[in-house]
Amino acid sequence: MDETQPDAGDYSHAESIHVDADPRAVWDVVSDVTRTGEWSPICARCEWDEGDGPRVGAHFTGYNVKPDREWQTRSEVVAAEPGRVFRWTVNGGRVYWGFETVPDGVGTRLTETWEFPPAGREFFGERYGEDAAKEIAIRVADARAGIPATLAAIKRVVEG
Repeated sequence: MDETQPDAGDYSHAESIHVDADPRAVWDVVSDVTRTGEWSPICARCEWDEGDGPRVGAHFTGYNVKPDREWQTRSEVVAAEPGRVFRWTVNGGRVYWGFETVPDGVGTRLTETWEFPPAGREFFGERYGEDAAKEIAIRVADARAGIPATLAAIKRVVEG
């Protein structure tokens, strides 16, 4: 294996947290993308396309902010099972994010998942050229740091 290339496992990440609420209540919060700014360390807000909501095929725009830049993303919901799973793809399959809710005692185990598939990495290669590896490493680090921060914030919101 080429020592300069990350493991395939480096391009996905998932973590979980216990939330003192039933799975449907947790799902109702995490599937309301208009609330994303309440818990995301990078996504300041999201807006559904007119008439859309948490259903497969729905679209929304995300507005992201970091100290060095701001950008927008277009997302499409690819899974929406109330009380179970809410997942979306960003910019036509370049990244996948999602939440899963599973009964856990008297509450819910909430899992957030992230995947940066080959299509996303190829896009970064085309867009950033020689800087692609550095830009990819930034996105990987943001996801790995952002997931536990997001989960803790969602727990505070839901239990609040």
